[in-house]
Amino acid sequence: MRKLLSSPVKMPLSDAENQVYQNALKYITPLSLNLMAVKVTHRPEDFLGWCGELNRLCREELNKDLLEDEQLLPLKKLQDILEAGITLSQFKMARIAPWTIFADFIEQQTSIHALDERLRLLNYLDEIRQQPLADLIVEDRLAFSGKHTTQHDYSIYNFDVEWFAGTKGAKVFHTLLEQSPEKFDAALAHIPLTGDVNHADYQRFVSDFQQIFKEYTQVKSQGEKAPLAAATRLLAMRRPDQFIALNNNKIDILCQGLSIAKLKNTDFSSYWHDMIGTMRTFAWWHQAQPEIVEETCVASDSEASESDNNESETPESKSKREQTLWKNRAVLIDLFLFADADLAPNSNYIRLRDKMLNKAKTKSKAVPKKRSKESAEILVDKALTSEDLPTYLLGKRDSIIIQVKNGKSVEQAIGLMRAIFG
Repeated sequence: MRKLLSSPVKMPLSDAENQVYQNALKYITPLSLNLMAVKVTHRPEDFLGWCGELNRLCREELNKDLLEDEQLLPLKKLQDILEAGITLSQFKMARIAPWTIFADFIEQQTSIHALDERLRLLNYLDEIRQQPLADLIVEDRLAFSGKHTTQHDYSIYNFDVEWFAGTKGAKVFHTLLEQSPEKFDAALAHIPLTGDVNHADYQRFVSDFQQIFKEYTQVKSQGEKAPLAAATRLLAMRRPDQFIALNNNKIDILCQGLSIAKLKNTDFSSYWHDMIGTMRTFAWWHQAQPEIVEETCVASDSEASESDNNESETPESKSKREQTLWKNRAVLIDLFLFADADLAPNSNYIRLRDKMLNKAKTKSKAVPKKRSKESAEILVDKALTSEDLPTYLLGKRDSIIIQVKNGKSVEQAIGLMRAIFG
């Protein structure tokens, strides 16, 4: 353990990493006797590995029963510092990584960062991105703006809409979005759906976005400045290849990771010039759009069978996956943030799904929340596009809509039709 704790002295640390190490030493001291009792078998030679291994040892190997009460706080502080060190080192890599290393790293985070679920969210929004917010059903509008509710039917919204930057706490923002979605549409219209976004485009968006809150302040006679975090959520969902989504919890660590001055939640200028400007200097961001590799050869029967069983491994599917990452490359910078094993299972989608399934098992008598007819129709129509549904269910569309409108989930309504007519 002594060699592990002192090994960063021999590493080429950046100023930020050295500060992390010095801060860690302050909290290692009151834990030193406990740490010395931990068996060390792996001693990484890089700072990222060092932070990760020491953090793992603190979480999994340290005997918590032998800790005094006054040692619990230093342990928590040490773990927080090590997690920050992991993020800083990963961003250090992101600042110099070419596209292949960037994409490979993102793929390595698939499990811990719920990458597949995040991509389901981004792919879903890609299908509705061209529609005005004012024309979307409430559930879709909230999916775009980052607020998860129990109305997000888990059989349709099989993802947490709050990935990247949830906005549930931005109450005024959601009040205004509900009252005047067309004003937010006017602001977003300045951001082109294709091609580069320039400073003039961004400034026009900011001007319109801030004006919405100015008008609210004048009516309510109280100060409410336009929140940068909520604005970046809208920008990142409109152009996930151009913008980074922020929330209050990750602004500080992102700024440290990108080596820029800390942003305030109203500093629209620094967000563009410092954060987005810095990201645009990275090699992976300048990568040309990857091409789709099409299968041209005729496979043998055995090869075809193997391909069917492992579709995700074909060159074509791999290239499509890479293109998906490229189209969302700016917002996916989130995957360079530290994540522990609890992040993915705590997805709002998973928790809502499990809650609803448990309610169904216990036959809860809770009164279901009714949906608008418009929402019910759109959600049912989306579900009926699934290729694995029997044809006769298409003829039961109106009956399914009635059930969904009255509070059943789409999955429950379709299951009921299957039970009656299947």
